[in-house]
Amino acid sequence: MTRMSFAEEIDSAADRIADMSRPDLQIILRRAALMLRNVAGVFLEPATEDALNAIAAEMRVSRSDLIQIVLREWLETNTYLPVRAIDEESETDGTA
Repeated sequence: MTRMSFAEEIDSAADRIADMSRPDLQIILRRAALMLRNVAGVFLEPATEDALNAIAAEMRVSRSDLIQIVLREWLETNTYLPVRAIDEESETDGTA
């Protein structure tokens, strides 16, 4: 289950809390607690944080999306992940 689908399930449960059984509510709350426990924030130096925020704004992507892009490209560059194949015959919008 993805985070978004789980968040939607929690929202739905909140809308119908009077109709939910106690065991179902306990399951949802325990899963939410588990997800929160497993979320680990990464401490970044202020200069790194500022650079990420500036680049994300310039690229018009979220900070989280930028971190995923940078991390994926670093893993590909250093051969920890296979490089994604690019179809050279496909149409592009002129951006790299």
